[in-house]
Amino acid sequence: MWKDFKNFIMTGNVIDFAVAVILAGAVGMVVNGFVNDVIMPAVGHFAGGMDFANLKVILTPESTAADGTVTPENAIRWGAWVNTIINLIIVGFVLFMIVKAYNKSKAPEAEAAPAGPTQEELLTEIRDALKK
Repeated sequence: MWKDFKNFIMTGNVIDFAVAVILAGAVGMVVNGFVNDVIMPAVGHFAGGMDFANLKVILTPESTAADGTVTPENAIRWGAWVNTIINLIIVGFVLFMIVKAYNKSKAPEAEAAPAGPTQEELLTEIRDALKK
């Protein structure tokens, strides 16, 4: 059983998949950083200095009881959701561009050379030429 598992793990497909997952995580972090640190501040600037991440609808405000216990705020953080949607759109666009570049870089399949005359056709042409 151990040998079968080792053979399974060492196949190229599993290793390729593992590398792809690791690279996808790294690309995701880069895109998230780009969205959070470059795109969203620019969107906030053009939206009048608004920071979407802090936009929310407070359902229950934070309160402190007489004994000192703090009840945290309960809010719908719709601004964070907007950030997530923008992030999804940008990730989708980046993946689209990567796939498009990959498909463009693939060498087009060579068209099959036109089939020449068969041996019988060549012999028929030679025979007809000799008859003339």
